[in-house]
Amino acid sequence: MSVAAAQTVVVLGGGVGGQVAATRLMQRLGTRARVIVVERSTSFTFSPSLLWLMVGQRRPETITRDFSKLSSRGIELVRATVTEIDTEGSRVLTEDAVIHYDYLVIALGAEHDPALLPGAAEYTHHPYDLAAAIRLRDALAGFGGGRVVVAIASLPYRCPAAPYETAMLIDGYLRDHGLRDRSTIDMYTPEPLPMPVAGAFIGHSVAAELAARRIAFHPRSVPSAVSADAITVGGTDVPYEFAVVIPPHRPPAVVGSTGLAGASGWIAVDRASLRTRAANVYAIGDVTGIPLENGLMLPKAGVFAHGEAEVAAENIARRIEGNLSEASFDGHGTCFLEVGGGKAGLARGDFFASPAPAVTMQRPGRLWHAGKVGFEQYWLRRWI
Repeated sequence: MSVAAAQTVVVLGGGVGGQVAATRLMQRLGTRARVIVVERSTSFTFSPSLLWLMVGQRRPETITRDFSKLSSRGIELVRATVTEIDTEGSRVLTEDAVIHYDYLVIALGAEHDPALLPGAAEYTHHPYDLAAAIRLRDALAGFGGGRVVVAIASLPYRCPAAPYETAMLIDGYLRDHGLRDRSTIDMYTPEPLPMPVAGAFIGHSVAAELAARRIAFHPRSVPSAVSADAITVGGTDVPYEFAVVIPPHRPPAVVGSTGLAGASGWIAVDRASLRTRAANVYAIGDVTGIPLENGLMLPKAGVFAHGEAEVAAENIARRIEGNLSEASFDGHGTCFLEVGGGKAGLARGDFFASPAPAVTMQRPGRLWHAGKVGFEQYWLRRWI
């Protein structure tokens, strides 16, 4: 009796979603599959901890890992940049190789493009990648007080809570260093409320946390340019001494040539199975655009990338095993909200609920901060 050849599953991206998908596929299929992860970075950074690094509560080496654990699981790691995804030919091109696949998981995330906001790269900071968070930490350490502006450049962006956590953690940092009385903090966002996808109750709750810390909240405010001492918002120059701007996000350039992008530019998927328009291609995490019933999009957050990866891996494994039934992603998610002072809140709920996401939030306290620390340690020990 002949033995079926191993199927090749290629996972593009070694972030949260890519790691979970690749690991689950190997656990389930073993020698029945060859699992390849294509990742351009040399190491993985646990992004939620970058906010703690920003205020000196973490060191780079404690929140970064190499990818050796993937190799120890039998996963092949290819360090390369993806230059083309040919869905008709079932192949991926990198700068120096062509990789053929039977199934593909696209987990390439979202990319930052500060050039979309003139002056942002030259004059502002952000905590959305390791190098930038280190620069922000060092600049904050030399800050002597003054007007702090935290602004969201455009929508969508990764992690709905992160900009608001940034403002509140900076508030806590300034208090700890005796600088808060000589400083002001202003928060500008294109959104009508903080985290609007989670509903008005959550939005007003977060706004109240900002107000309790004397952080001025400016909704429906879109930055258009940045100079050395001011951010232009709605035609008005807002002066600052220290500026943090969440950079514009865009889909990876390679997505545009795949034929898989929806009207938003992000990859369109069936929100239950995570299948794309190509029958043997799945997409998960920040690279996708998943509309909700309230007209907004599913947030770009690691918790959803993880859940989607579990489902995509399960569905690929079932197809390799000859089972055409499909597992479904249920849209549930959990998000910690750091407020400074060793406290955090917890938002969680069903984002696929109709007619709008059904999300609740636990009041900030030390218990939820400890929970976030525990989650960080779990992820760094269990997955990477």
